[in-house]
Amino acid sequence: MRRKGVSYAKYGYIFSIPFVLAYLAFNFLPTLYTLILGFTDMKGLGKTDFKFLDDIFQNFKLILRNPSFITSIKNTLGIWIANFIPQILLALLLTAWFTNNRNKIKGQGFFKVVFYMPNIITAATIAILFDAIFSYPTGPMNSLFQFFGLSETPIFFLINKNTTRGIVAFIQFWMWYGNTMIVLIAGVLGINPELFEASEIDGATSRQTFFNVTLPNLRTILLYTLITSLIGGLSMYDIPRLFQNGGPDNATLTITVFIYNQAFQGSYLYNRAAAASLLLFIIIALASSFIFFILRDKDAIALRKMEKKLRKEYKKAQKSKGGVV
Repeated sequence: MRRKGVSYAKYGYIFSIPFVLAYLAFNFLPTLYTLILGFTDMKGLGKTDFKFLDDIFQNFKLILRNPSFITSIKNTLGIWIANFIPQILLALLLTAWFTNNRNKIKGQGFFKVVFYMPNIITAATIAILFDAIFSYPTGPMNSLFQFFGLSETPIFFLINKNTTRGIVAFIQFWMWYGNTMIVLIAGVLGINPELFEASEIDGATSRQTFFNVTLPNLRTILLYTLITSLIGGLSMYDIPRLFQNGGPDNATLTITVFIYNQAFQGSYLYNRAAAASLLLFIIIALASSFIFFILRDKDAIALRKMEKKLRKEYKKAQKSKGGVV
């Protein structure tokens, strides 16, 4: 029990101090420093002095005119869309399967662990694994094609741009569908069970229950999943970098790989890498805002507007009568 005259609220602030200090030192200040570098002439490894450019937007103009940056944006969006659509569809299907009490699935814990397992394997391991699977001239995939007579000669899979993009998209899908499934299952378990009981009493089928009860109540979770997937997809780095280093011919060059190449390869253009990072932040912010706008709860917004209007009318009526609000 709370003792008289003793406030325990301050301990919450005290316990949060280590996190706040770590955030300021390792996240906020580096982000602020990166933002500043985008307007300077900072170049070269080990250089500490820099000055602001006469045209402070010069780095941003150069990045936007860079064909590789435009290519990286197209690759990033294409790979993200190609992996997110099947990812969310499979995750919803598995969620409906696991959360349907009528199925009475045995060993759910085992299946959930198996589906989630790819998400905890390191990206380096997965990149090496798939590079070996599609290796040339010998590899499991080439052996499989020759065994079934699909190809008489070995196929160099990783020299084809579309094939390589497809493999990267599949890897991202395979790694993350289990995580998306777990999040959606948690969202379903948070829905009031009485809604499902009522639908069952009314004779609704499993399909009707899913589309008319489950999905509408998963709006917030779906929005969270979409936003986090968007941020992760646009920040995609490890698989494209470790798998084919953005190749072949920039086919898997993503925005973050482009930023890495600008900063740590060639001329060490820290200023242009910082400018590209800020542009990536702007792209993510705009895309997230657009998604929030599209998926906003229109009914809730209309209800709030109505309440606000009624409150104003009530105050106006009270004033006209000389009453006290």
